[in-house]
Amino acid sequence: MSSNETPRGPVDSSRIPRYAGPATFARLPRLDEVGRADVAVVGVPFDSGVSYRPGARFGGNAIREASRLLRPYNPAQDASPFALAQVADGGDIAVNPFDINEAVETVEAAADDLLGTGARLMTLGGDHTIALPLLRSVAKKHGPVALLHFDAHLDTWDTYFGAEYTHGTPFRRAVEEGILDTSALSHVGTRGPLYGKQDLTDDEKMGFGIVTSADVYRRGADEVADQLRQRIGDRPLYISIDIDCLDPAHAPGTGTPEAGGMTSRELLEILRGLASCDLVSADVVEVAPAYDHAEITSVAASHTAYELTTIMSRRIAEARAK
Repeated sequence: MSSNETPRGPVDSSRIPRYAGPATFARLPRLDEVGRADVAVVGVPFDSGVSYRPGARFGGNAIREASRLLRPYNPAQDASPFALAQVADGGDIAVNPFDINEAVETVEAAADDLLGTGARLMTLGGDHTIALPLLRSVAKKHGPVALLHFDAHLDTWDTYFGAEYTHGTPFRRAVEEGILDTSALSHVGTRGPLYGKQDLTDDEKMGFGIVTSADVYRRGADEVADQLRQRIGDRPLYISIDIDCLDPAHAPGTGTPEAGGMTSRELLEILRGLASCDLVSADVVEVAPAYDHAEITSVAASHTAYELTTIMSRRIAEARAK
């Protein structure tokens, strides 16, 4: 979109009821209706990499349904993200549910195509396996990127049942492949039992810093966001959010829930504190609606994606204004 074009925004909910019509993200236009987008919201209905409860393949559409209530102005960031940049729903990347290797290749190729148009990606999972091909694609464009990984778990394990590509291994693979800037890696919201202390030792060797959910509780969202901003600096940033970073009270609909997590308010406030960062793409994964109640999880995920989209739209608008 050129600087003199007006973005096409969401359906007017004062004229058409929110519950009517197709459930695109935030009731935005489809990508094929606008030609190209500055931020493309895409789903990846894939959960063949999970180690416990399946169902995240339905997460993207659950998030879209919950996003019907999102509004055009974001007061927390004092921004109208859909007016600052063209945001559009790019539909789903259809992947093979029976072959993880092929699925990973398909996601990477589709991400390459979308990023090649100049768009930034807001990806709705799907399980966390998809973060690896997304990071591969982003690194082709930006070089090794800083990573903020919000999750109850480290996801830096080596293999499960001998499989290298699972939802618990993407960030070990990403470090091994040299697509992450190892001076700016952080987990946020981790908690719960591990297989052994070596898990933490291995994780530290890869370059990750850890902010546990207890750290967020004790230190507060503002202090945590400030620490993360300092670690990231002006590097291109990718944010990957496993919804299980939230406590099961705030996100019951997920595959591997752990007690003692962050509140949805804490997550949103930390993200808002990262508004000055150069967020080049992001994902929200592991929403499994079959275990949800009253859309608690998908509502939290839709607002999370909204904050991330706002950060990207603001960055795009600022770059155009220079």
